[in-house]
Amino acid sequence: MHREKATNCSHTLRASTHPGCFVCGAENPRGMRIRFHAETMGSVEALWTPSPDWEGFRGIVHGGVVSTVLDEAMSKAVASMPCEALTAELRVRFRKPVRSSETLHIRGWVQQHAKRRIATEAILTGEDGTEYAHAWAVFLELPR
Repeated sequence: MHREKATNCSHTLRASTHPGCFVCGAENPRGMRIRFHAETMGSVEALWTPSPDWEGFRGIVHGGVVSTVLDEAMSKAVASMPCEALTAELRVRFRKPVRSSETLHIRGWVQQHAKRRIATEAILTGEDGTEYAHAWAVFLELPR
């Protein structure tokens, strides 16, 4: 019986954005409100200045927050194709500590789309081009 419910639920699942999204929602008073812009189909960019509210250690943005931002960049890149998909796997390499109150550049793009599997990448860089974090994710396209 539990499997039936899970199967039925997957048919109604949608991956559409909403204004209350924690990362990009304009109507979420506690959210980040990052505005992503499509550069080309399958590629997005944004600027982000993390506040001290996102710190894990004094002056350093929490790694989970950095991961969330990179996941969102890849999700937006997938959505720009356009297709509905959800993150199935996420890997992040932290290269340097991300400091709060510093303006950063976020870029996400689709590497490969084969059947339902969508491979993506994202990077977080400083204004001088220094790479702070790099992420890779696999998204699975939802059945139509």
